[in-house]
Amino acid sequence: MSIKSKIRKEGIEVIRAIDSLTINSIASNIVATLKNVFPEKDLDVPKIFADILKLNMYIAKLPKGCPAKYFYKNKSIYFSPDTSFNKINDLIVHECIHYLQERENKRGKLVRLGFCDFTNSSLPGTGLNEAAVQLLASKCVNKTSETVTYFDLTFNTISPDYYPLECALVNQMAYLVGDNVLFDSTINSNDNFKDQFISFTSKDTFDMIQYNIDLLIEMQESINMLNYYNETHPNYINRVQRNCNDIEVFKSEIKRVFLDTQNMILTSYFDNVMNLLYTKDSISKYRTKLYNFRNLIATSGEYTFFNKYYIAKMSELENRLENSMTPVHTSLVIYKESFLKTLIGRLKYLLKLKPKYSYTSYYEQEFYD
Repeated sequence: MSIKSKIRKEGIEVIRAIDSLTINSIASNIVATLKNVFPEKDLDVPKIFADILKLNMYIAKLPKGCPAKYFYKNKSIYFSPDTSFNKINDLIVHECIHYLQERENKRGKLVRLGFCDFTNSSLPGTGLNEAAVQLLASKCVNKTSETVTYFDLTFNTISPDYYPLECALVNQMAYLVGDNVLFDSTINSNDNFKDQFISFTSKDTFDMIQYNIDLLIEMQESINMLNYYNETHPNYINRVQRNCNDIEVFKSEIKRVFLDTQNMILTSYFDNVMNLLYTKDSISKYRTKLYNFRNLIATSGEYTFFNKYYIAKMSELENRLENSMTPVHTSLVIYKESFLKTLIGRLKYLLKLKPKYSYTSYYEQEFYD
């Protein structure tokens, strides 16, 4: 199949090529925005600039809901007609990062694109990679956090329009391991972030999280396809009704998978790290890190898992301090106010808006059984 045929199969209809002056401006802006995230010594500026200049860029008609697309088979980026190049935005950065992620074998065949493994026909890591690239792109252009609600899940994100659910989960992982290692693995297509996360959790945990993020994207794409059918075939009443029922099932499943994955990220890290606490300083840092994790989670009316988990961990830490047979060394100032008093104060704050109903998932059952 020719490249033109493959492009048409992707639903891309080229309108015109973007002029070299605009591409040169894009390359300059991409380098400038990446400097917001990477120290200059870690950024090969001349190579990145030269690589982007090699890119083919086009204005094209794209499938509905797709504002831009990088097509690795001919190393080209296609932008929708309403794309503005007057100011660099996260969409432009996102597609250019995909090109910079490419890793080929000696025969010139693409084997990896960031976290996405092209040696496997199922392309594992697609969702993780898209979310990581979008987080990096949003960070590059200094996007501010917004509160959004999707599928009855409310959370803060710097990417409200592109992969918000997936970005929320990857952002939680990055909080535990570090933004720097996430973005290094994103643009340099290495396993540093994966290996670091596994070292704090397990390979099975990482693989399941990666699978679930891919699944979230697949289910959202299924909803888009069903909605498109309903819009284009409104007279097929029975089929439209079945599609509407299927959409509701997908929405419910998306919420379930997201919350289960969020709980997995939370428990897998903080359960394992608990075993590494030997000093009051490390315990204090653990408490703070767990407490601040609440700012990253998605909540819904019936979600209580984080509050219950937090209370259980604080109680466990208190017992560890009280029952320790050996002195715990610390450089921290020991305040007169007791640990228990501080704990109670924080718990009261967390539980001010205690939901009426309780969300129960497999991971919650496993933890409390």
